[in-house]
Amino acid sequence: MKSFIYILLAVGLSVFSQNLFSQTIISGSVKQHDGSGIPGASIYLKDTYDGATSDVDGNFSFRTSKKGAKVLMITMLGFEPYSKELTLDGTPIVLKVEMKEKFNQLNAVTITAGTFEASDKKQANILTPLDMITTAGAAGDVFGALQTLPGTTTNGESGRLFVKGGDSEESQTFIDGALVYAPYTTSAPNQSVRGRFNPFMFKGTIFSTGGYSAEYGQALSSVLLLNTTDIPDEDQLDLSFMTIGVGAAGTQKWKNGAITASLDYTNLGPYMMLLPQNFEWKKYPTAIEGAFSLRQKTGKTGLLKVYGSLGNSRFAVAQEDLNSDNNQFNYDIRNNNNFLNASWKGSISDKWSLTSSASFTSNKDNINFDTNSFDKNLRGIHLKEVFSHPFNERFTLRTGAEIFSKTYSQAFSTQINPAGYKNQYTNNSGAAFAEAELYASTRFVARLGLRAEYSDYLQRGNLAPRISAAYKLNKNSQFSFAYGWFYQNPTDDYLLYTHKLNFERADHYTFSYQASRNYRTLRAEVYYKDYHNLSKWNGDESSSAIYSNSGYGYATGLDLFFRDKKTIKNGDYWISYSFLDTRRDYHTYPHEAIPGFASKHNIALVYKHWFGGIRSYASVNAKYSSPRVFNDPNSLTFNGEHTKPYRSIDISWSFLYRQNIIFYAAVTNVFGFKQGYGNAYGTVKNGDGVFRSREIIAGADRFYILGCFITFTKKGEANQIDKIE
Repeated sequence: MKSFIYILLAVGLSVFSQNLFSQTIISGSVKQHDGSGIPGASIYLKDTYDGATSDVDGNFSFRTSKKGAKVLMITMLGFEPYSKELTLDGTPIVLKVEMKEKFNQLNAVTITAGTFEASDKKQANILTPLDMITTAGAAGDVFGALQTLPGTTTNGESGRLFVKGGDSEESQTFIDGALVYAPYTTSAPNQSVRGRFNPFMFKGTIFSTGGYSAEYGQALSSVLLLNTTDIPDEDQLDLSFMTIGVGAAGTQKWKNGAITASLDYTNLGPYMMLLPQNFEWKKYPTAIEGAFSLRQKTGKTGLLKVYGSLGNSRFAVAQEDLNSDNNQFNYDIRNNNNFLNASWKGSISDKWSLTSSASFTSNKDNINFDTNSFDKNLRGIHLKEVFSHPFNERFTLRTGAEIFSKTYSQAFSTQINPAGYKNQYTNNSGAAFAEAELYASTRFVARLGLRAEYSDYLQRGNLAPRISAAYKLNKNSQFSFAYGWFYQNPTDDYLLYTHKLNFERADHYTFSYQASRNYRTLRAEVYYKDYHNLSKWNGDESSSAIYSNSGYGYATGLDLFFRDKKTIKNGDYWISYSFLDTRRDYHTYPHEAIPGFASKHNIALVYKHWFGGIRSYASVNAKYSSPRVFNDPNSLTFNGEHTKPYRSIDISWSFLYRQNIIFYAAVTNVFGFKQGYGNAYGTVKNGDGVFRSREIIAGADRFYILGCFITFTKKGEANQIDKIE
């Protein structure tokens, strides 16, 4: 028996020694041009699993049993890939490699003026995609999460984005480059809306609050660019159970593509019957939505994305009739929304790349109140082609064209006049742009652009120059500047009745400083916006100039942002502050005044913490907005009254029960601050010669939500932690 064991040991040692001495040792160092080592570089033999990672001094060493000619690859973010053909015959190989710095936006200065980016592809980013959806108080709404950033003003009775002294109509939303004509849900007057799209659809977000690219138009204040996810890693089934509804989503993956289908049902009835509400609901809000997303690789570089959704919602709420004493009416809304989006991105030659995008929106509101019926229909199409050509490492040209087509109608009828009236307009417009990005060095970059638009309904065109630049002070900080003209059509309510208006215009001046070091980011930005040609209505039906572009205004302010992911272990927080000074004369304003949507001071503090011992993720969001103005028609002073300040502290908690099961709880306005958004007034005086009024308040003092999210995959490792809160 012992002899047999000795034989086995001898054979094993022989095989081991043969393998050991037949291996080739590859070692060396990876350095920059100044001689300093590059830590973390990946060194490997192409088409094998043999390799190593360079240490803190840039040194590496590994063994391989491969034989013959092989290609050694060395890669590192920010450097040109290095390759060298080696002959492996057992002889040790020692290499001294000097890697060349790669000239691109990962190691060169980036333009950040007016832009917050949630993407994993930029060094200078402020937020990550996960941040956009793991913020307490956002309630799974992208627009809600954005309101923790500087430059935004919270209007609790609206829910829309108000950016740097701009009205909510001055912001546009794009998905994969194509316009979303109706990004918000439908609500009754002075009730908050939310975004239509689930945050987990998106892999990255760019929120530009001014000075944005010439590629984007028809937005006086800001653009929100949402980029959908690419092909997932595996098949997946997601189930969501919440106190306000249920949802399911399934993903089927194949070699070069995948399809995801989802169905969500929301019913706030059981929740609202259990908890006190400030509104008298006649029919609790319900909604059902189905969606699909197709992703398919085409050729070597192309990727096709198609997304579509169908949604229906309804609610009815009692509202006081301010034009009569002690009366109220039911405000009943039904909404039907259909959306289709498609995009393709890929190379069409060695140097030229193409991004094509298209969208279709159909949004219908049927509103019944008192004995009246009011229908609003919107149908919009957007087609866009963008070409990009890098002539060399320092000069890239982007150019493109797009077509917009929008039809909007309103129909009103009563029991007395069932035929009623209907107003409708159709606007077809085209735009073209060209933009050059020029790097003078890794420290300085400039972007020069020009955009041209023409509207067949207004029978007018415009030219909009754009320029932005950035200078890197050192490795961790930089200055940015942006200037441009931005045009937008007048609002639908005006275009329904006249085409004899011009484009509205805002000129942007933005200066930004940003410093990032050791997981801490500081950002400061000052801006000035000069408004021209704002739409006005003088109220005199007999006047031929009832509508005009005689409005004007300005907005100036300071935005501060600080984020720290280092100081507190497992903690992450950010603080944002905005100061706003703005006045304008537009719409029905009798003269220049502070607009009712603007707060002078806005502060947000967000803190998130991972508790590893109990597998939980907690978030706290504290917000404050100073009082806004509103107009009392009983007063001689226009916009002379003030709302209550907006105050809210929101919390959320996510518990990872198992790798694929998450329990979630959240509460908004924990301390129950009374929110008041001014007063609503009647349109006619009562018997005492006074316009009756009521306070505009929130639907509830607090909002609670409980949920359970379950994910099924073959590996059993995936979850929905990135799509809650």
